[in-house]
Amino acid sequence: MSQYIPRRNFLKKTAMAAVAGFAMPYILPSGRLFAASGTRLVNHVVFCMFAGGVRNIESIGQQRGNLMPRSFAGASGFDPIIAAGIDNLPAMNGLPLQASGTLFRQFRYAQGPTGHFNGHSTALTGNYTLQDLNIKEPPKMPTVFEYYRKHNSPAQTALNAWWISNSLGPYPSLNFSSYPGYGALYGANFMQPLTLISNSGIDALSNPKIYSASQQASINDMRNVFDESFSLAAGTQLTSIRNQNGEAGLVQNFIRNQLNAATAGQLNDPWGVGASMNGDMYNIYFAEKVIEEFKPELLVVNMQGVDICHSNYTEYCNNLHKADYAVGHLWQTIQNTPGMANDTILIVAPEHGRNLEPNTIVDQFGQAALDHTSDNTSREIFCLIAGPPSKVVQNQLITQVSGESIDIIPSIAHILGYKDEVPGGMMPGRVLNEAFV
Repeated sequence: MSQYIPRRNFLKKTAMAAVAGFAMPYILPSGRLFAASGTRLVNHVVFCMFAGGVRNIESIGQQRGNLMPRSFAGASGFDPIIAAGIDNLPAMNGLPLQASGTLFRQFRYAQGPTGHFNGHSTALTGNYTLQDLNIKEPPKMPTVFEYYRKHNSPAQTALNAWWISNSLGPYPSLNFSSYPGYGALYGANFMQPLTLISNSGIDALSNPKIYSASQQASINDMRNVFDESFSLAAGTQLTSIRNQNGEAGLVQNFIRNQLNAATAGQLNDPWGVGASMNGDMYNIYFAEKVIEEFKPELLVVNMQGVDICHSNYTEYCNNLHKADYAVGHLWQTIQNTPGMANDTILIVAPEHGRNLEPNTIVDQFGQAALDHTSDNTSREIFCLIAGPPSKVVQNQLITQVSGESIDIIPSIAHILGYKDEVPGGMMPGRVLNEAFV
């Protein structure tokens, strides 16, 4: 296990000092232009991206055994060839998540490069990107956070919208777009848990002098975001996010508590899984903390660990198994959280798949690695929609090709009741009505 948690002897006052200057970058004002008239199915949506490139062959196909028993029905156990590389994780009570909803077995990432940033951008905007993207720029089309915050009625603050990702550099750019009339004003709170609680993350916040001039400039920009309230003259273009008075303290306390727990060593193994705890699990763990603290109406979280498949197939299977455990843990947390239980729909889907044919790298168990270079198999994914029986069709398996990546965002808009308020043509996908009662 990589050491994500700060050194136990790291001074607690350093963490507190970091919080004082860097509470949270994305605390936004409420704001919208249209009055919504739609009826909600539920009041909360959690969208979990099984990111990093998940192949149907190993996930729903179970050709190496049921690596995802918390999500999918199927006999327990793993292919003996790779079983030695799979972590033993604690058992969970209850049926697999599939029993609580509808599984689209033949979903598609139909267009555009099968790259992670492209796949994430498609998943979060509901629009395919047909060319390579500039990872330093926000997407051209609005994100799900912007649609929700602009068109939802009654208006909601950013405390109700969260984007939690791993620490891969470009993902913060997916918080809001450059589309006219949308943008930073309608973005979400953003967190990268491992950056927050790692040694390097704490050091970056408390000791920016150790970095280069360009890095320090970026950190100073962050400091300005943290320190300033949202205050613009009429007609001023918002180019970055500012804390909203009143709400900043709530998130500041939340981050302070997490930093205190991390520096005290309390987050070394929060789920009791020992050395199995990886970055994806920490992403879901912090998503659960956000759920328990803020009960957001819209939360999106990703997991990226399976991307190791480029060089280690067995570890890919292991991380897929861990990601499945994390999603099962997330569902249990939702069901055990008053205000979220029986009022939440969980959507789970990879951003894209992986190639049918392996590359030339072989791992320690003799298994060949896999890339994702836009072959047909790399476009095959699944989508699982789970929720209360009164709103989501239970234990339904849809085997025909019947959905695409771009269908998730209009489906979220349908669930939260604002789809009809979004201007025509901006969300080209369809609502996945088969999943809903």
